[in-house]
Amino acid sequence: MIKPIELVIFDCDGVLVDSERIAARVQVALGAELGWPLTEDEVVDRFIGRSHAAIREQVAARLGEETATIWSDRFEQLHGEAVDAGLAPVEGLPEALDALTLPMCVASSGSHDKMRHTLGRTGLYERFAGRIYSATEVFRGKPAPDLFLHAARQMGVDPAACVVVEDSQPGVHAARAAGMRAFGYAGGLTPAARLEGHETVVFHDMRKLPALITER
Repeated sequence: MIKPIELVIFDCDGVLVDSERIAARVQVALGAELGWPLTEDEVVDRFIGRSHAAIREQVAARLGEETATIWSDRFEQLHGEAVDAGLAPVEGLPEALDALTLPMCVASSGSHDKMRHTLGRTGLYERFAGRIYSATEVFRGKPAPDLFLHAARQMGVDPAACVVVEDSQPGVHAARAAGMRAFGYAGGLTPAARLEGHETVVFHDMRKLPALITER
């Protein structure tokens, strides 16, 4: 028997705030600058949805620890500047949040500092204050289920009664591994085909999310 939904867990980047395009652009620029030429598609495959630590490991394996440190520091600087210059909520997201009546929280690969910055910049931080969870709090980041299971525990909800809203392939894999139903938002950088799978509803318009959740 399918449990009624008791909690909606949102990813942050690319789901609440339209930051993945910024991140991809910065990663492409850093690759060109530091010796690892990357296309946007390659950045989506390798980096989008993964934790800062996981991305740093990839850069270190390719370019060495010293360059990985420079890359990480430069990313934080350039990403922060770009966010301040013009970050916005994902299109249709405020309307979706207004229409949802279920408890909600955030579980993101990003750090708490990063989320305070991006959610604060877009006026969304207060909507989730006290219910924001980061991959820095668990041993394994996405695609492992640890972060979503941690969020469910903190919110006091059975994983089977949770749904996850994600925009990345590692994110939907993590939701499935946690035994949660997933909603894959394909209005961003990740193609819809990479989000499809068991217990996953793929959608393109964030305004339709409340109705889709109600139907589940």
